[in-house]
Amino acid sequence: MHIEFRHLKTIKAIHEAGGLARAADLLHITQSALSHQIKGLEAQAGIELFVRRSKPMRLSPAGRKLLNLAEEVLPRISALEEEFSGLRAGKSGRLHIAIECHACFDWLLPVLESFRKAWPDVDVDIRPGLQFEALPALMRQDVDLVISSDPEDLPGVTFTPLFDYEPVFVASADHPLAKREYIEAADFAGQTLITYPVERARLDVFSQLLMPAGVEPKTIRQVELSAVILLLVASNRGVAVLPDWVVRGVWNNDSYVTRPLTKTGITRRLYGATREEDAGKPFMSHVLRLARTEPPKLQRA
Repeated sequence: MHIEFRHLKTIKAIHEAGGLARAADLLHITQSALSHQIKGLEAQAGIELFVRRSKPMRLSPAGRKLLNLAEEVLPRISALEEEFSGLRAGKSGRLHIAIECHACFDWLLPVLESFRKAWPDVDVDIRPGLQFEALPALMRQDVDLVISSDPEDLPGVTFTPLFDYEPVFVASADHPLAKREYIEAADFAGQTLITYPVERARLDVFSQLLMPAGVEPKTIRQVELSAVILLLVASNRGVAVLPDWVVRGVWNNDSYVTRPLTKTGITRRLYGATREEDAGKPFMSHVLRLARTEPPKLQRA
């Protein structure tokens, strides 16, 4: 049996109109064409779909099964058509992104590669939100999306939760702290801490652990790239705290150990901040959806 969308629309229209004449008007076809369509569908099914001697015209039990299908499928088709219409209407635009998370480059670039393929006409740019205030820039419309772990109550700004992550301690397998089950603030007092070159308030190890405890590392060494941080850690030149998606490549590497911060671990959440008027744009919704689904793939299962 070959069922087409027009068959489902026909069944639904006749059920709602209660007769062929009114249903034909709703479908913008002649009554003769509608009657011919019904006969052809019944011939395929090998069973009557309507009780013809009733007024208003009623569906047979078999026809009602087809109506159930129509009521399930047609709204989904309509919703898809509306979505495609929205995509066509908003297929171009600007997506300038500011990042308050230095390590976010490790997952954001693959996200934007997927986004680029779907939205080739959208102008994409990344501005590391480390040398300027990213959220005020968002409100001034200098940027369109801010990746941040510190949501604020700002008028006209929407913070969309993206995903949770865990900052983890990383050290050489030969480091004395490698024997610990978890790492506490006091353990950093005599250590060389290798960090990204950003202010302390934007580093999880300081904002979530060391600053509240009043602990200062012995020395701090700033390094730009995640790969270089891991290289120095493996050489026992210091220890680091990195998001779990950054250290995904060393979970099973014998040169490293990773440990939770504190006995219960620390969990952080990243957000995508947008202006309220931009949040519903099709391409903005798409990039936020990618940002919610792609990064967790990089985290430990």
